Amino acid sequence: METSATGRVGFIGLGNVGGKLAASLLRQGFELTVRDLDRAAAEPLLAEGAHWANTGKELAQRCDVVVTCLPSPAASAEVMEAPDGVIAGLRPGTIWLEMSTTDNAEARRIGALVEAVGGLPLDTPVSGGCHRAATGNIAILAGGERAAFERALPLLAAMGREIVHTGPLGSASVLKVVTNYLAGVHLLAIGEALMVAKKAGADLGVAYEAIRVSSGNSFVHETESQVILNGSYNINFTMDLEVKDLTLFDNLGTKLGVPLELSPLAVSIMRDGLDRYGPRAWSSMIVKRLEDACGEDLRASGFPAELTDSEPPAPGHEVRRPGV
Repeated sequence: METSATGRVGFIGLGNVGGKLAASLLRQGFELTVRDLDRAAAEPLLAEGAHWANTGKELAQRCDVVVTCLPSPAASAEVMEAPDGVIAGLRPGTIWLEMSTTDNAEARRIGALVEAVGGLPLDTPVSGGCHRAATGNIAILAGGERAAFERALPLLAAMGREIVHTGPLGSASVLKVVTNYLAGVHLLAIGEALMVAKKAGADLGVAYEAIRVSSGNSFVHETESQVILNGSYNINFTMDLEVKDLTLFDNLGTKLGVPLELSPLAVSIMRDGLDRYGPRAWSSMIVKRLEDACGEDLRASGFPAELTDSEPPAPGHEVRRPGV
């Protein structure tokens, strides 16, 4: 099977990110079959020509590539291993793309089950936010055999902009957990930085620009600070998922014997935010802990309630490290 614009693709998990990635495939001309626990999430795609599958097995039987984009390792395991799940319907040569943020050991474990029936597993988590998933400018990390990666690259390039082959199966999940940890720590630091700036009398709109052009800048500041300063906190990513991501990193570091110091504190703060504001609160609302403690709102005029990607869509391509 050659992955091409006419390839048959199955997509399971049509949440905030998955629905946008699936829409990119449909726009690019792929024959798409979809499934989600909530059929309503699939309706916009079905209206544009996607097909529906009643089970993971049925979806896999129809498709050359199966994509899963799910909220937790447990959800992925259920979708893949249930009696009527994906593995039960996989045919030899089918590519499985695990686009969920998952435990690297779990990606390898389920990958071995996929290989046992002749499938080709790749863990391919995304990074960059929902606004970039919508335009196809999101980044994709891909772990697995090089030959499988090269076959899947046209499809990955239809969903994302910068694609990095990270090494063997599971390596992309490790690096995704690492980058999510950094994003979580940056978010906590941004809350403290903005609150100190406000207490010191700074205009927060000016503070945003000063940080953006300075050494303290980060992708998280350029994105999440905007919806914090607006007051919507709407980063399209929820507190329960933030806690899950930070916990995955903390568990991995502990398992590897790394004497983590910042990580346990970050997990503790995020769990407190979850307890205060609820699991479905936007993760950016973690700064409200400081707002409540200080009796101050972190607000400035001119910032959007939701992010949009200002960069025009660009062709997806592989990014290689220098010298390779």
